[in-house]
Amino acid sequence: MVIVKPRIESGSVYSRQEAAEALGVSLSTLKRLIRKGHLKVSKPDGMRRVFITGESIQMMLDNTVVERGA
Repeated sequence: MVIVKPRIESGSVYSRQEAAEALGVSLSTLKRLIRKGHLKVSKPDGMRRVFITGESIQMMLDNTVVERGA
């Protein structure tokens, strides 16, 4: 079985669930990445909904160092 992750588009806006699926991580891991400042989000006043831009996801991936044997 092959799992195909959605492509991350720079100009798009993602919900937390969509971003987690695109990155292949759980929602709790994504929330941790946000809390630790690895992903930038926007939250309109008076709303609980959080938006994550494709640029923010790409920037996090570009700044991520993959360690050998990890």
